[in-house]
Amino acid sequence: MAGGGCAGAYSRRMRAAVVTRTDGPEAVEILDLPEPVGDLLVDVHAVGISFPDLLLSRGEYQLKPETPFTLGVDFAGVVRNDGGGFKAGDRVAGCAPYGGAAETVSAMADFLFPLPARVSLIQGAAIPMNYLTADFALAERADLQPGETVLVHGAAGGVGTATIQVAKAMGARTIAVVSSEAKAAVAREAGADEVVLADGFRESVQALTPQGVNVVMDVVGGDLMTDSLRCLAPQGRLLVVGFAGGAIPEVKVNRLLLNNIDVRGVGWGAFAMTRPGYMRQQWARLLPAMESGVIDPAVVDVRPLAEIGSALMDMQQRRTLGKTVLTLR
Repeated sequence: MAGGGCAGAYSRRMRAAVVTRTDGPEAVEILDLPEPVGDLLVDVHAVGISFPDLLLSRGEYQLKPETPFTLGVDFAGVVRNDGGGFKAGDRVAGCAPYGGAAETVSAMADFLFPLPARVSLIQGAAIPMNYLTADFALAERADLQPGETVLVHGAAGGVGTATIQVAKAMGARTIAVVSSEAKAAVAREAGADEVVLADGFRESVQALTPQGVNVVMDVVGGDLMTDSLRCLAPQGRLLVVGFAGGAIPEVKVNRLLLNNIDVRGVGWGAFAMTRPGYMRQQWARLLPAMESGVIDPAVVDVRPLAEIGSALMDMQQRRTLGKTVLTLR
């Protein structure tokens, strides 16, 4: 885990985005803390804003650290000291349950990944959670095959844009579902083959693929579920990734029986973080697509760390497009 501590007394100090009370984005504070100690230190240059950060700030995430704790699931920076197979000066991206939104973190080698030369530190902070989630969903849970079609809900968000690009790297066709023309532009820029609006998406998708789609990637939930199931081809797979829309839908299982379709849960964090080396294997699978430019994170908004509260508020209000990244250096 990256250093999220607020205890201890060391001579060097750093800034960190800290939750002192779980009252949401407006309560996140930028505090001056002692630097962590550890065998593998990373000087953080950029932090990506992720949905778990918002839930953590409200005390609604499945992981509930005691306050005070530091936010930050995705980060990128420069290794300070040799260790864990890394050399001082190596550029890395990293992820952790929390703790990355600080100028220096003490990291675990399993949760750090080398960045290709073409990927900037700002882009690197936008990759880990979203792209590893997309890889886990499509490769592990959906068993996506080249030539299949993936319907992506919430396609202009961080996980959505990552899914579009990971699916493309796997040889699949993508249909992006968005709620506005502004979000449609983000999905197209991320590489979506087709884009449809959420209002009436079922009819639009059926016009594009009369035979149905093979996989639905659903980070939204709510009322979209029933029509998503109706969009599936026989032996299609609907992946439940999250409930950004707020409501948790129910499934009538007779729909699954009639068309031989599946609903599959996608819980990447709980799976990956308890299997040593798994995330490094995922990163190795994604590296060729990073090096070729197929994976090109949709960083739409770059802000200083001090604006983390407003960035989380935008996510709470569903105003975020692509990935928001905060800079620390």
